[in-house]
Order: sequence, then C-alpha cells, then structure tokens
Amino acid sequence: MTTELLIAFIAFAFVTSVTPGPNNMMLLASGVNFGVRRSLPHMLGISLGFMLLVMSVGLGLGQLFEQLPLLHTVLRYLGAAYLLYLAWKIAHAGAPDSQVGAGAKPFSFFQAAAFQWVNPKAWIMAIGAITTYTPQDNFMLNVLLIAALFALVNCPSVGLWTVAGSLLRRWLDNARALRFFNIGMALLLVASLYPILTDIKGPL
Repeated sequence: MTTELLIAFIAFAFVTSVTPGPNNMMLLASGVNFGVRRSLPHMLGISLGFMLLVMSVGLGLGQLFEQLPLLHTVLRYLGAAYLLYLAWKIAHAGAPDSQVGAGAKPFSFFQAAAFQWVNPKAWIMAIGAITTYTPQDNFMLNVLLIAALFALVNCPSVGLWTVAGSLLRRWLDNARALRFFNIGMALLLVASLYPILTDIKGPL
C-alpha cells in the first residue's frame, strides 16, 4: 500500500467513524447514562467487532452477497428492526441512580461486537474500505492491514461521542432533562436509518 493510499484510507476511516450513525448515537447516550468507564466495553466491542466484519468482507462475504442479494436485504432489515428496538430501550432509560435505571446496563463487549453485523452503516463502511482502498497485490495481507488500521482509527473516534455524552451528564442530572435527552437520542437513532437504507443501491 502506497503512502498516498494509506493517508487517504486513514482519512476515510476517521470521517466514517466519527460522523453520526447508530454506533455513535448509542455511545453518546451511553456516556450520558453510564459514563466513560462503564461504556469502555461498548467502545472496544464496536472497534473489534467492526475489524472482524472488515476482514470477513475482504475474505469473501461481500461476494456471497453478490450471489445472494436477498441475504443482504434480509440482514439489512433485521438490523433496522434491531435498531428500532434499541431506540425504544434508550427512550425508556432512566437515570443511573433511579429505580427505573437501576437495572439498566451499558452494552457489553460481545453485544457491541455482534451489533456490527446488523449495523447498515458498518456494512457500507466495510465494503467501501475493501473495494476502494485495498490493493490487489498481496490482497490478503492488505485486508488484514486495512482491518487493523480501521480498528485503531475507529476506537478513539467513537470514543469522542462517549466523552461528549459523559460531559453532558452535569446538565442532565435532572430526571426530566435526562428523559427528554434519551427520547431525542432515540429519535436520532431512528432517523439515522433513513439515509443508510435509502442510499444503498442494489444488493450492496
């Protein structure tokens, strides 16, 4: 991989990781409701789960979707349904010290990692990384490099949303304010589905 291509890819990875999407909306809400420390497994699960997704696409999963476009469509809409469920959970989250929120927990590492497989934005990012920025020479080695670099760029990028959420906690210590914030985050999470689903042309 040339230096120019590497720089271009890192820019792509940063922009796609730091811009609003399902992962970042959930991390913002997690930062508000649970703080940075309790949200760390969520952040790491996103980065490592996404790394495995990129590797899988590079190893041929994308070609499988070309052969079976219905499989990709089913996965995409299963992901949309799961996001709606998560939006409902966020909207009904209580304050961390309230009886409603006492049993609430942030995403675990494995939940966050598994979520990448039904996250429409994650699929678009993974396919874009493999098809646009992965040289054909030494392809397998470059797939591993792309996946590892994406994880390294992704973790601090999504972490910014968790920190931002944590900083908002002082203004959201009122139960009513927190309630409105969580409802707003749930609505933004639902809204994030629209451009992701409508911009996909064809099976991929």
